[in-house]
Amino acid sequence: MSGPYLIRGSVSLPEAELLWRFSRSGGPGGQHVNTSDTQVELGFDLAKTAALPPVWKERALEKLAGRLVDGVITVRSSEHRSQWRNRETAAVRLAALLAEATAPPPKPRRPTRIPRGINERRLREKKQRSDTKRGRTGRDWG
Repeated sequence: MSGPYLIRGSVSLPEAELLWRFSRSGGPGGQHVNTSDTQVELGFDLAKTAALPPVWKERALEKLAGRLVDGVITVRSSEHRSQWRNRETAAVRLAALLAEATAPPPKPRRPTRIPRGINERRLREKKQRSDTKRGRTGRDWG
């Protein structure tokens, strides 16, 4: 791996807590694909990690509950022909997933009143459209 993958701020994925698994990958590659373990499966024990602040950990466990198996989140990568590039892709993907899951919830929108002028203009335009459509009713032209 090419270095620490930042989740957010100064918090990064700890190399010691990453669980790597390699297996044969499908796709193009000719005879090479039959002999090399290029598919990468990267696991991270979210439930037991000490690398994340408790608040982030709680948020991530809640948001990623559907993807966790026994508290472990798994990311798979087999896009590239080399194991090294697949390792990079999987680690970046895991860091991005954790960054999104640990992000604080957005501030709730404070509802604002619609200005009177805008409301009146909207109603005036609705009335004009209504009059236009009413003018299209069948007439006896003759």
